Amino acid sequence: MTPVTDPQPDLWVLVVTFRSADVIEGCLRALPAALEGCGRVGVIVVDNASTDQTVEVVGRVRPDAPVVQTGANLGYAAAINRGLDAVGPVTAPVLVLNPDVRMAPGSVGPMLKALVGRVGVVVPRLRDLEGDVALSLRRAPRIHRALGEAVLGGHLAGRRGWGELVVDPAAYGQPHAVEWAAGAAWLLSAECLRETGLWDESFILYSEETDFALRARDRGFVVWFEPAAEAVHAGGERMTSPALYSLMTLNRVRAFRKRHRRSAAAFRMALLLGELARSLRTSPVHRAAVRALVTGRATLPQSNVQ
Repeated sequence: MTPVTDPQPDLWVLVVTFRSADVIEGCLRALPAALEGCGRVGVIVVDNASTDQTVEVVGRVRPDAPVVQTGANLGYAAAINRGLDAVGPVTAPVLVLNPDVRMAPGSVGPMLKALVGRVGVVVPRLRDLEGDVALSLRRAPRIHRALGEAVLGGHLAGRRGWGELVVDPAAYGQPHAVEWAAGAAWLLSAECLRETGLWDESFILYSEETDFALRARDRGFVVWFEPAAEAVHAGGERMTSPALYSLMTLNRVRAFRKRHRRSAAAFRMALLLGELARSLRTSPVHRAAVRALVTGRATLPQSNVQ
């Protein structure tokens, strides 16, 4: 990867951090091999006022990467917007990464090749730390899908096509258009960013990628899954953190209401049904989700890692 001195590189990489000192080094060290053959690349780190050693680690590992300080924990979407502001007029694709993502060697080239025509977003195949394929593909939120997940659970509903989660192994083995996908690693075209507009900062964390993907599709852009590109994503904290899980659940309602205001109450009740059933197992994450759905409030989490 050629160090950038030109303000108009062929590709921007934007990494959002918040208390990410334990993961950001791996993310940044993986980039040179991942970006092989991608031309001139500009790397920007946007930090949401980390109180650990995140900024120091970035300075040591990638001294050529400017760190944009937001001044507070503004959330994932707001940090992306601040990074785009720092880029200026967007004339090149932008690869947005979570700090706990490690792009595989040679992974970004296939993503760039897929960015043709009205393809506005390209996502790689994600794997977890054990090497298993992560279920990162989603269907658009619908009431019947929320009910399917409430009654059957996410995996079983997904296998029958009644849930948001795409679980069919064949779907993760071939390139194709998807409705939306987990936002850990997204390549966005300059045209898609310009026409879709800013990321919705009100979500803070979770569902901002759902909102952006569906808005992009409204404007005729395609969200494309490219399995020739792979990345390892640690993730998973939301399933053990009551704060993260409750915020994720509440933001699912908020994202649905933004597009379907009249039926948002039914969607919320479908989610509540599922969370109530699972809270009977004395799971603290599901009890927290029930409280959030009933009160309409969730605790701001202490991590921006999804």
